[in-house]
Amino acid sequence: MSINKFFFPTILSALIVGCAMPLQANDCDKLLFAPAVSKQVVLTMPSRENVAYTAYENIFYVANIENSTYQTLNIYVPETLNRGDSTPIFLRTYIGGYMATTAKSPSASDATGRALKDGYVVCIPGSRGANSTVSRNGKTIYTGTAPNGLLDIKAAIRYLRYNDALIPGTAERIIIDGTSAGGAMSALVGTTGDRPEFDEYLSKMGAAPTSDKVFASVCYCPITDLNHADMEYEWLYGCTNNGVRHLDAEQIIISNELAAECPAYINSLKLTDESDNLITSDNYKEYLKTFLIASAHKALEEGCEIPDTIGIIRFAEKPDFGGFPARDGNGDGRGAPSFGPAGMRPAFNNKTDYVTDIDLDKYLSYVASVTPLKTPPAFDQYGVLIDIPTPENKVFGNAEGTPSNFTEFSLRHRLHDNRATLGKDLMNRIFIMNPMNFISENATSVAPHWFIRHGAKDRDTSFLVPINLATRLKNSGFDVNFFLPWNRPHSGDYNLDDLFGWIDSITKK
Repeated sequence: MSINKFFFPTILSALIVGCAMPLQANDCDKLLFAPAVSKQVVLTMPSRENVAYTAYENIFYVANIENSTYQTLNIYVPETLNRGDSTPIFLRTYIGGYMATTAKSPSASDATGRALKDGYVVCIPGSRGANSTVSRNGKTIYTGTAPNGLLDIKAAIRYLRYNDALIPGTAERIIIDGTSAGGAMSALVGTTGDRPEFDEYLSKMGAAPTSDKVFASVCYCPITDLNHADMEYEWLYGCTNNGVRHLDAEQIIISNELAAECPAYINSLKLTDESDNLITSDNYKEYLKTFLIASAHKALEEGCEIPDTIGIIRFAEKPDFGGFPARDGNGDGRGAPSFGPAGMRPAFNNKTDYVTDIDLDKYLSYVASVTPLKTPPAFDQYGVLIDIPTPENKVFGNAEGTPSNFTEFSLRHRLHDNRATLGKDLMNRIFIMNPMNFISENATSVAPHWFIRHGAKDRDTSFLVPINLATRLKNSGFDVNFFLPWNRPHSGDYNLDDLFGWIDSITKK
């Protein structure tokens, strides 16, 4: 396909003139998109439909490259753009487990293929992670410690914005999509656009001197709020400790101590429901149950069989939902619900029993029976009871590859050294890797639109993590589409009709 936005030499000159310090002119040259370097590709979809597109690959998005294996991006432009030069850009990160990922090609089995089929420009960046290394002076240097993976995604977004006049589509409509740790990155990108905390990092990398805001964030099962995730996990799943979880005596002590710290954190968030009622540790589990009730009822409406043995309580009469507001929701027209316990509920009919309540302890035991729970601490495990680091311990480690704790709790409970403290630099890194720290009313750094999904039997993190993220965003005035899909494990890029119906609804306004 041809680049027809503007006359290329004119734009090239304008970009070089506009390149601000600390980048030099030759660095600006490095960051210019080269539309002539491309290839034509056809992707065959599961429906047998062929999608033709132009591929621009192996593009470095920073001037000061530290790890050439990962710091590249690929751009894919469908033969027919959805809306010409106003077509949104769908940016998919394949980060998982906070590990490194290379820039990949579109897949017919996930959202990248669907985005191309629907006529969107697709960008797939690589990024450094906990396992990315380079050899320097005979030593192995770990290049992906926090926040470097996030910085790489931000730099890729800056590249798209810097070259907006040269790349088809519009960088004013970037939609980022990620799953698990990638979902966390999507949440971080969506909450930290143009935040000054990242300026020095990005400047040293030679990132383009422009904005890194996005229009929308798609977060599937985000593994985030890491410095509170252990206490949230134990507060929720502690009911299973003496049953299906099979913890030993030492693990139960750690679990109970972590759980005891969670109520203060819940109360500090000062979240509210859709009727402005304060959500506290006393009523939080009732709030959680309304999301699960909505999920179970929607599954029944769609013909799913749900056994009563897992804690679902239903009657053939209209429920009152425990005092939370009840109203029928109409979602986005394709089955994706709007936010909140009330807005998420599908319209009731006479063919389906009403799900009126959930025995939460029994349901959580069911979740734990499907996939074994993590042992405490679930995330900041290193040195507490065992010396095995989690991926999160590794990503907060140092350039020499030594893992690090990132909570005061785990430092206090270390087997070999319980006198260690969090240093100033590490505390800063922990702070900027938590999207909850950047969400506030009218925050200009936050993307205006959010699509958040976490499976109703996903035990990789506590249900509190995505619910708190979605609720704080909604409380702060942002557009949030949130749901706990029934019987869905830890996974992403599912129900693509829902996702792209939502994308259409926010980009055609």
